[in-house]
Amino acid sequence: MTTASEGTAKEALIDALRRRGGRVTSQRLVINEILRELGRHATAEEIRERVEVHLPNVSLPTVYSTLELFEELGIVRSFRGGDGVTLYDPRTDPHPHLICESCGVATDLEAPLDLAGAIEAAKGAGFSPRTADLVVTGLCHSCASQA
Repeated sequence: MTTASEGTAKEALIDALRRRGGRVTSQRLVINEILRELGRHATAEEIRERVEVHLPNVSLPTVYSTLELFEELGIVRSFRGGDGVTLYDPRTDPHPHLICESCGVATDLEAPLDLAGAIEAAKGAGFSPRTADLVVTGLCHSCASQA
């Protein structure tokens, strides 16, 4: 059973795909659903594992190309995790990430930072920015206490 927010996310995806002239496929719908269910940062491999439960023959390249499309549509954001792997974030508002250099865990930092101001400053410097990201690397509380 889908919740109202899941239904809204599905409708938003369908609308975005149609506006772009893209096809609404079962793979795209399931990958979108998995992103919403996870509600956290995930690798393409992790997403594929979850998708395989619903669509056993989905390939990793299909997942990657779908995530790339979703990023172009503004449905997901990507960033580099602590081990250099790309993580996909269903939360698309500008927000900073904390990356543990030891265990690789990525978490959202809930702090009032002016990333919009960084975008405006970049424009003032003659740059045409799309987004602003802040990634803070170091040790999470658990790893720091073991060091």
